[in-house]
Amino acid sequence: MQVSFYRKYSISKAGLLVYFIIMVQSSFGQIHPVSKESSIVFTIHNFGFKVTGSLDAPQGDIRFNPDSLSNSFFKVTIKSTSINTDNDSRDEHLREEDYFDVKNYPLISFVSAGIQTSGKKNEFVALGRLTIKNKTKDIQLPFTAVKIGDGYLFTGSFKLNRRDYGVGGGSTISNELTVDIKVLAR
Repeated sequence: MQVSFYRKYSISKAGLLVYFIIMVQSSFGQIHPVSKESSIVFTIHNFGFKVTGSLDAPQGDIRFNPDSLSNSFFKVTIKSTSINTDNDSRDEHLREEDYFDVKNYPLISFVSAGIQTSGKKNEFVALGRLTIKNKTKDIQLPFTAVKIGDGYLFTGSFKLNRRDYGVGGGSTISNELTVDIKVLAR
């Protein structure tokens, strides 16, 4: 009888250990952007007029746990061919070699090197590397993260200089643009 008691006790401990491991792994599990509920929008000035455009939602892997930022990361790509300014002729021009050169560089990527808290509730900064047209620069991406069901809603905004990435050459558009992100990931 005692052997049976110990065997049941051991099986219960093993089951509890497996359950604990699964729960820990799921709290650090990867989530992925939901395309229909995410957006990447940019704003730039051209001849003094504000031009707004968008890119498809990112694809890739996200691991985020506000209680374990050292184990959190973003590794996402965006299709440069998806650029859309609601002007077909301008969009085709932006896909050409002087701008995004989508034939040779079909993806824009962001890979975080670390995530820090800003000190305010739900506010963080992702430190990482943004690559456009095979030119990679370190950026800081401030964002908020709000838990929604089994995922997170990430929103943020940052500025970048298009010339750092060889986009637009000597055109009349402003050098600086603003990128606004809204990504729901599950």
